[in-house]
Amino acid sequence: MKPLYYFVSATLSIVLSIHVFIFGTAPNHELIAIFIGLWAPTIIAVGIFNTLLGIHDEMCCAHRRIEDRQKGGDEH
Repeated sequence: MKPLYYFVSATLSIVLSIHVFIFGTAPNHELIAIFIGLWAPTIIAVGIFNTLLGIHDEMCCAHRRIEDRQKGGDEH
């Protein structure tokens, strides 16, 4: 996923949290708003984790290509 999606999702979480906190009518709407607000750092953390996994996969593929070239050069 693109990093923009994570940023937009976290922003929507914060906006929804503020909306529930201010305009909520449930007896415990403050706690619900805090819970929704905690989604934002979680979403950002998932985005960072997925980005790091992508970088790790690219590094592993590059390392394999280098090893294959070295093995191919030694055989000839």
